[in-house]
Amino acid sequence: MERIPTARPSWTDEMRNAAVTTLDSKHWVKGPKGREFGEKFAKYCGALVATPCQNGSSSLWAALRILGVGEGDEVIVPSYTFISSATAIPLAGATAVFVDVEDDYWCLDVNAVEAAITDKTKAVIGVHIYGQPYNPRLFDMCREKGIFLIEDAAQAHGASQVMLDGKELIAGSMGDLGCFSFFPSKNMAVGGEGGMLTTTVSELTDAVSLVVNHGRSPSLESMQLGSNLRMSEVSAAIGTVQLKHLDNWVARRREIAQQYNDAFADLTLVATPKTRPGAKHAWHQYCLTTKYPDQLVKHLDSHGIDARRYYSTPCHKQAVFANHPQHNETLPITDKLSKSLVAIPVMHELSDIEAQRVIEAVVTFSAN
Repeated sequence: MERIPTARPSWTDEMRNAAVTTLDSKHWVKGPKGREFGEKFAKYCGALVATPCQNGSSSLWAALRILGVGEGDEVIVPSYTFISSATAIPLAGATAVFVDVEDDYWCLDVNAVEAAITDKTKAVIGVHIYGQPYNPRLFDMCREKGIFLIEDAAQAHGASQVMLDGKELIAGSMGDLGCFSFFPSKNMAVGGEGGMLTTTVSELTDAVSLVVNHGRSPSLESMQLGSNLRMSEVSAAIGTVQLKHLDNWVARRREIAQQYNDAFADLTLVATPKTRPGAKHAWHQYCLTTKYPDQLVKHLDSHGIDARRYYSTPCHKQAVFANHPQHNETLPITDKLSKSLVAIPVMHELSDIEAQRVIEAVVTFSAN
């Protein structure tokens, strides 16, 4: 029986043809495919502009540079997230301030963010963890306090949230700057590494376009500090094709997540994830909560199913932050999640038969 992986990226003849056609054109960088991908992605998200870049990590660094974040500044970030959300901050010369996350939805705790704000706070990096949009209160609070909000949407392609004013926003338009990853495990990919930088602020549109190309203007003069963060034309061509299918792929993930919710609702050894009111979860990952995470991973492995424990060491406790003043600090919800979550396959390429195999394996675990 074929093993069920946690990720299976989509690859079709249409994507292959787009890649080959671009290669045959011999226009491999700084061409029309990158511009097309950026324009279509911005329209999809509801952002003013979007610029393809090398990966999600470079988009976070670029966002901080665009906002002028540097030495003497503080940036608030969750510790329960992928490490690049945090390491982008010292790479820009600033200090990361780690705060706890919500018990129910696992995104930044807005009250904890507010308590952590000082006169040095320049920005907040909010993460749509696993495809769950962060609390819309974060958006409004940052606006009220004049603090930049960077939207880490690396896991949230296709997610949306009804904001406090009643307007529904799509990931990529819920902050001043949005950062995406197109790593192969994500909801959409570009045939390798890739990222996207978006903005909803008119004063930042030029900077978003310039920063990925050494900060240079069309006259080739460097107007801001940037680097070569460009995406290749081949990757952009593949991404443009994938974007057409994103809504259907996310719908499939939601369908699988609902099957899991229904099947696991009454189990005793695992608990299902919650979705924030007003949110449309993108389900990059579907994570069960259990007191026995290692045993669950081992059980699924014995049934030919991959499962993973994500972020079992919170960012602030990792070696790279050994000298950080918060290295030994306890963030209660972060610590609890790091010890209890297990991601099971929810990819859009998962077949009905495979989904049923996952369900049966989890049910048998809980019955033991």
